[in-house]
Amino acid sequence: MVRSFEYVVPGSLDEALETMKEHAPHLKPLAGGTDLLVELKNNLNGPQVVMDLSGLPELRGVEETSAGLRIGAMVTHTEIEKDPLIAEHVPAMMAAAATIGGVQTRNMGTIGGNLVTAVPSLDSGPVLLALDAQVTVAAAGGKRQLPLTEFFVGPRQTALAPDELLVDILIPTVMLGRRASFRKFGLRKGQALALVNAAASVAVEGGRIAEARIALGAVSPTVIRAMSAERVVTGKQINDADALREAAEVAVTEAQPIDDFRASAAYRRELIAVGTFRVLEEALAQTTAA
Repeated sequence: MVRSFEYVVPGSLDEALETMKEHAPHLKPLAGGTDLLVELKNNLNGPQVVMDLSGLPELRGVEETSAGLRIGAMVTHTEIEKDPLIAEHVPAMMAAAATIGGVQTRNMGTIGGNLVTAVPSLDSGPVLLALDAQVTVAAAGGKRQLPLTEFFVGPRQTALAPDELLVDILIPTVMLGRRASFRKFGLRKGQALALVNAAASVAVEGGRIAEARIALGAVSPTVIRAMSAERVVTGKQINDADALREAAEVAVTEAQPIDDFRASAAYRRELIAVGTFRVLEEALAQTTAA
């Protein structure tokens, strides 16, 4: 059975937002298409209107602003891997981008599209949570900013209203240059969905951990911050391996891993502990080497 839909190519962000206002909730934005095209092929109850965002310069580019590092929602994973500003300020994002799908997927897929899919295992989420990222969403009536922690509300569910579009991601100035690490555990080296992924960022003062962020993916209905584990290491000496092990054990208790065909909940709990310890250890190693 063939299902038809209207294909729209807006000439500006304002035009795109007006189009969304007119057709919501029966419209789907098309970014890289790595997820939406699968949906269009397999879902007979898909959108009535598909709006191509690829020609909108307002959604592209990486730039350093007075507020922090702005990353357009249409920036691809390959662009993140190669961008000099990201390499300078948030290299852990490059490590996460490199784990997403194959080369073709990274060439087409966008960071905004990855976030909007809101699957628990998304690879860009933990690093951005560990860097206190914010997102800008826009509708015809204006824009609003919210922390990424509030953007994910459930599996494949975000805080976006039907007429809103994700415009950009902002990593605050205070987080630029902060040492951070990312780890992904999958069933194979390439093109694997995460069984567990983890990220951490740390700030060090006087040989102690002044602030820590720990984030986990594929372990709960949404990507989460392991805040109790963060409190365990805050104030501890950077060479206190026992504190890192304790934080790893606490992180396990903050997650809700499931049994599925790819791994058991028990195995995922082991990976949470290992991943949390490793990303903290790696982030601290970067700090002491700086």
